[in-house]
Amino acid sequence: MTRPSWARIDLDALAHNYKVAKRMHGGKALAVMKANAYGHGATRCAQHLAPLVDGFAVAFLEEARSLRAAGIQNHILVLEGVFDEEELLVARELGLWLVVHQESQLQMLERHALQAGLSQLDVWMKIDTGMGRAGFAPQEVDAAYRRLRACPNVADITFMTHFSRADEPTEEVSAEQVRAFDAAIQQFPGARSLCNSAGILGWPQARRDWARPGILLYGADPMPRPFSGVLPVMSLESTVFAVRTLKKGQALGYGGGFVAQEDTRVGLVAIGYADGYPRTAPTGTPVLVDGRRARLLGRVSMDMLTADLTQLPEAGIGSQVEFWGRGVDVNLVARAAGTISYELLCNVKRVPLKYHSKAAAAAEAATMAEADATA
Repeated sequence: MTRPSWARIDLDALAHNYKVAKRMHGGKALAVMKANAYGHGATRCAQHLAPLVDGFAVAFLEEARSLRAAGIQNHILVLEGVFDEEELLVARELGLWLVVHQESQLQMLERHALQAGLSQLDVWMKIDTGMGRAGFAPQEVDAAYRRLRACPNVADITFMTHFSRADEPTEEVSAEQVRAFDAAIQQFPGARSLCNSAGILGWPQARRDWARPGILLYGADPMPRPFSGVLPVMSLESTVFAVRTLKKGQALGYGGGFVAQEDTRVGLVAIGYADGYPRTAPTGTPVLVDGRRARLLGRVSMDMLTADLTQLPEAGIGSQVEFWGRGVDVNLVARAAGTISYELLCNVKRVPLKYHSKAAAAAEAATMAEADATA
């Protein structure tokens, strides 16, 4: 028997969320698959979304190469761009779109010789409008654009920027970034892209030609006021495999951080921080046991943790535990642990990913029926 812990991935919810994000934003949308699709498994997620999406976005070349190797033929944008000319050649061979955000990447394109059989590159020119991290400064845009336009390796040019505080709807920084972006490129033709997930939800004035939904695809809302239009895609689950009762005054776990104030029935669950559940989650963080609300007790260990079963007398060995998903909002767990949902989802590891969708279930049923008919 394998260890009874897994992350259930609802591919139908993923497709639903993409449609919601695209409909809300308008125009086209790149489904962001970086960091192994935020911990959800980039290959399977991209294969499921491929018939629906206008394209994908990844962080770096190897992530794009993996999708191409899995048969993904959609447009793929590499958000960090390339790091050297060898990567530039591979990007051309794979037909990728590249972000260009600094002088060295621009020079690479200018030096790179045209080669027979390879098409020109579509480039997304990134402008730093206030993030302060990557991108051409507004005063550099005119010269950089003209160099890109003159480069024989470059086909279409799309303009993009990235918000630094879009998840803070009362801050004016995002509105200032929109104005700076529009002013910097107003005289140039080409598609525009500003909105990440928080931009889609909180800044309608920033919606242009392309959206780049990331965390929103996976059903985790980046905004302080929850948006109910998306569905959780991942449900992190495990099983109670031992039960014991702590006597009043007895300490539990490393550091004795929880001390029973009364006799307390405790379930030992087969998941820990090595699986991606945050070690910093405190006592009281909600979990679901057999669909009923319970709480985490004591310190999370590497391979296991403990849940309070005192008010659930029917729960015991074999009871199913959900840590986040449809019943427990991953944002709630993240806040309790002092982090963000992005980190929790990206950190899921070691547990198997179990995919399901109505289409996959129907195909499996048809295969079984065919096997029964020929038996």
